[in-house]
Amino acid sequence: MSKLFTIENGRRRVLRGIAAGGAGAVTASAWTGLARAQDDAIRIGFPTPLTGPFAAEAKDQVQAAELAIKHFNDEGGLKGRKAVLLVRDDKLKPGEAATRTLELIEKDKVHFVVGALSASVQLAVNEVTKARGIIYNSISQSDSINEAKDFSKYTFHEAMNPHMTAGAVGRYAFRKGQKVAFLTADYAYGHEMVRGFRRVAEEMGVTLLDDIRHPAGSTDYSIFLPRIQALKPDVLAICNFGRDQLNSIKQATDFGMKKQMKIVVPVLLYNQRLAGGAAPFEDVIGAANYHWTLEEQMPSAKRFNDAYRAAYGGTVPSDYGAYGYVGVKAVLDAARKAGTTDSDAVIAALEGMKYDYYKGPQYFRKCDHQSVQPILIVESKKQSEMRNPNDVFKILEIEQGSEKVLRSCSELGYGA
Repeated sequence: MSKLFTIENGRRRVLRGIAAGGAGAVTASAWTGLARAQDDAIRIGFPTPLTGPFAAEAKDQVQAAELAIKHFNDEGGLKGRKAVLLVRDDKLKPGEAATRTLELIEKDKVHFVVGALSASVQLAVNEVTKARGIIYNSISQSDSINEAKDFSKYTFHEAMNPHMTAGAVGRYAFRKGQKVAFLTADYAYGHEMVRGFRRVAEEMGVTLLDDIRHPAGSTDYSIFLPRIQALKPDVLAICNFGRDQLNSIKQATDFGMKKQMKIVVPVLLYNQRLAGGAAPFEDVIGAANYHWTLEEQMPSAKRFNDAYRAAYGGTVPSDYGAYGYVGVKAVLDAARKAGTTDSDAVIAALEGMKYDYYKGPQYFRKCDHQSVQPILIVESKKQSEMRNPNDVFKILEIEQGSEKVLRSCSELGYGA
């Protein structure tokens, strides 16, 4: 349970107090004041998969998003108006996400939407928000959301995208003459990651072998891994997410595949590494948007970590938690800069923003509103290298933010 207070949480407590009566009840005047505060609040809808295989990442996103709300409110809000976070479980289903987003807009009258944790889910959210003129800042990886066919002026993409992450890992880990095979979750996220790897592999003179695909949510990889071993690759790129990443890496380790090939992933997940322990992930390399040890070299990371520790009992933020923080904070800061919640004014403010909330300079590219940002290349640490239970990754390299590592605006379908 979060320690942070939002108006929405307060409203629920008041309702419980009224229902209980006696000492826990509140006066009519107190309720009226709270209702007015709720009406005046800047409301941010936050669909995310609180249930399902990505629930650990979703929980972190919510906690960090609440921290961004607290910071905004503590700083005085927007001309005294405070912000509230309205969290809804999208259950990792596009239809559910669209329904919850529509409710947030039509019933809860949200000013902005931030969230989602799947390529297909965020596209469903985006369809609803752009049709109703509501700014949506996506905090999940996707290439499609940047393309002209899915984009609108209301669409912003704070998260890195597969082209960025797979490209960065490939540039770091691939060598000319190597052979690379893929184990891929058979949906948009996995397919887009493979596409990113393929492009950088072709540029580097790497031979591409088979792409072995598995259903999302698989628990048994024993029918897939022998097929990969038979290919005898130098590198295995595992392109999946959440518990799929944990289960596939564990079983690849059990099959002895690390002795035969190097394992890389486009996004190495902090929560899955915590859940799986050091041994299965040992020597696995991947990209990350954030790791808390960045505080040793980045003042903004130290500020973010310290605030998170203070709010959540000394714990440190995760990679996807950081997305929740910056996704909400960017929209609220833009509203404050614009002096209004009017969509067109906030869009203009977002397009002109340069920000450093947790890992160095960022900005939104004009054509597709993709956040240009640093990409961390990390390696999972051995147990003997860990200074504490959260010290799970070694930062090998930071690829600085550049539009050169993005697909071009013309390739995405935008005019010159």
